[in-house]
Amino acid sequence: MTDTAIPLWDTPTLPVVGGKPFPVRRIFCVGRNYAEHAREMGHDPDREPPFFFTKAADAVFLDDTLPYPTATEDMHPECEMIVALGKGGTNIAVENALECAFGYGVGFDLTRRDMQSVAKKMGRPWALSKGFDNAAPCGPLHSAADVGHVAKGMLRFTVNGEVRQESDLDKMIWSVPETISYLSGLITLYPGDVIMTGTPAGVSAVVPGDNLIGHVDGLTDLTLKIV
Repeated sequence: MTDTAIPLWDTPTLPVVGGKPFPVRRIFCVGRNYAEHAREMGHDPDREPPFFFTKAADAVFLDDTLPYPTATEDMHPECEMIVALGKGGTNIAVENALECAFGYGVGFDLTRRDMQSVAKKMGRPWALSKGFDNAAPCGPLHSAADVGHVAKGMLRFTVNGEVRQESDLDKMIWSVPETISYLSGLITLYPGDVIMTGTPAGVSAVVPGDNLIGHVDGLTDLTLKIV
């Protein structure tokens, strides 16, 4: 038992279909990784270097009902495929990057859009518009050993049965191996790191009572009710 000044907290984990829980170390999110979403957010979708923001590991949320977050009246879920890393490294070559990928799942990058908009206008950081409590609902992971490395397939997000986002994973500006490689040139990656790979166009607000379903072909759907 480790002797610490305060009791150690439990390590956040993601369930793995047919396997043991996956411990989450850090969460990195790729911004504007689909051209149409870049356009709807008012940015040039050309292939400029990717940028990243983070969420705390304990932002992972696994229940099927989510209390509407505090300090916002304009909460936007962004449906994304997530990649969980079983290996890490620094300056990982693109051709070797998928060796790091343990598995894949579906996640929602929740955003307090009104808070983010104010911060942007004032030239301030918008970390807490993305990194609040429960801001990373995730479905179960499927190991790459079971499903292979997911590079294409339909991503669809519905609210109360209405399609809001629909695209194909092969429409990512930066592919999964390219993203892993680039990020490893900025920071050392470790086993347990999770990457949210970006969201397509169609991002909009949800309200209490809404039922959300995130879908990626070949992976388990992420279902969530806002309460």
